[in-house]
Formats: sequence, structure tokens, C-alpha cells
Amino acid sequence: MDATLESLELELNIHKKLLSIFQVGDFYYFIFNVAEANFEFISAEVGSVLGYDPNTITANEFLENIHLEDQPYFLNFENCLNVFFRKLQPNQIENYKVCYDFRVKNKNGKYVRILHQLVALQYDESYNITRTLGIHTDISHLKTNGIPVLSFIGLNDEPSFINVKPEMIYLPVKEFFSKREKQILKYLCEGKNSSEISIALYISKFTVDTHRKNMLMKTNTRSAVALVMKSLHEGWI
Repeated sequence: MDATLESLELELNIHKKLLSIFQVGDFYYFIFNVAEANFEFISAEVGSVLGYDPNTITANEFLENIHLEDQPYFLNFENCLNVFFRKLQPNQIENYKVCYDFRVKNKNGKYVRILHQLVALQYDESYNITRTLGIHTDISHLKTNGIPVLSFIGLNDEPSFINVKPEMIYLPVKEFFSKREKQILKYLCEGKNSSEISIALYISKFTVDTHRKNMLMKTNTRSAVALVMKSLHEGWI
């Protein structure tokens, strides 16, 4: 290990101890190399949080596992992050922590809501951030639904900026299910049959059955059970 990495390891241990005090669930930490756009190090705890192998998971693979609905938020937050840090004075860079949440698929195909916390570790002579320390905490037990939220937390008396609204350069994808299909899917999750759903929604059983067939075709499933299970795994409901 060279001197640079030894220095980073020491700095990492310090940040880990400080940030772990504020964790509200299982977490892992990592160093991200901005220039190479990839993980330089991921702690072994990623295995217990997401089931990933810390020695093989890449940044691209991680991004592909972010929930389809949350990917535009993630990209817009990252763009906002870059704009925010470029406006800071050099002595302010290390005094800010970035916080936002998103859903990511674990090894078993289930979505976990992650609180992403990020601080700068190193920057170059032009004050461009070159390495960051990230902490990912499982907050699925605290936030079960709702859109991702971005905040910049000021340290050492710097002001904080909560619930920042980023420029929406990347737009959310179109809803996978229609409003009516979502209503029917909700009742299917509750174990109701077509007759019961038709009564609850004041529509004919034929209409319910038609929607169910369309939903099976959309999801490439063959039964209501398979439809519900896949919808839960993919985060469609």
C-alpha cells in the first residue's frame, strides 16, 4: 500500500467513527474515485446490507440496480451536487455533507431504501473533488414510501440547505401501471378476487379480468401470485 492510500485509510477510519455515531440502521462505507467513476474501496458490510460482494461490485452495476423511478432523482441530485460544490470557497469544501435517499435492489431482488451520505476526502489544485467517502445506511424501516430528498448539511458553523429542489434535467419514467391497474393490484395484494375487486371499485368483473390479463402481459407473469410477487420485488407498488 502506498503512502497516499495509507493516508486515505487513516482518514477513512476517522470519518467512519464520526459518521457511525449518527447511523440509524445497518450501513457500509466506501471510497469513490471521481476521476475513474468507480469504487476504490467498499467495506465488507455491503454484504449484510445489500448482499453484494465488495470485491466485485462496480459503480455501473450499482447504478443499474437503483429503482427505475429513483434513477432520474439520483442523476439530478448528482448534477446539483456538482453545481453546489463548484460555488463553494476552497475552505468550505470539507465542511459539507451531502445527504439523499433512493431505493436500490439487493442481491435477492428486493428494494432497500438507502440513505446516501457523502463527504469530500481529497481535491486537486483546482479544487475539483477527486475522492469522496460515502456512507450507505438502510432506512427502509424509517421511510417506506415518498420521493427521494436532497440536503446539504453544513459542518463547523456552515449553513445547511434542507430539501433542496434540483434542476430536473433528467425526467422520471412513465408510470408502469395505470391508475386503475394500481388500484386492482392493491386489492390483489390484499388477497381479493375479481368479484370482490369489482364491488370495491364499482366496475364490472369483466373489466377487472381484462385489466388483470393486461397486467399479466405487461409483467410477463402467468398468475396473480406471480404478478404480486414481481410487483413487490420490482417496487411497482
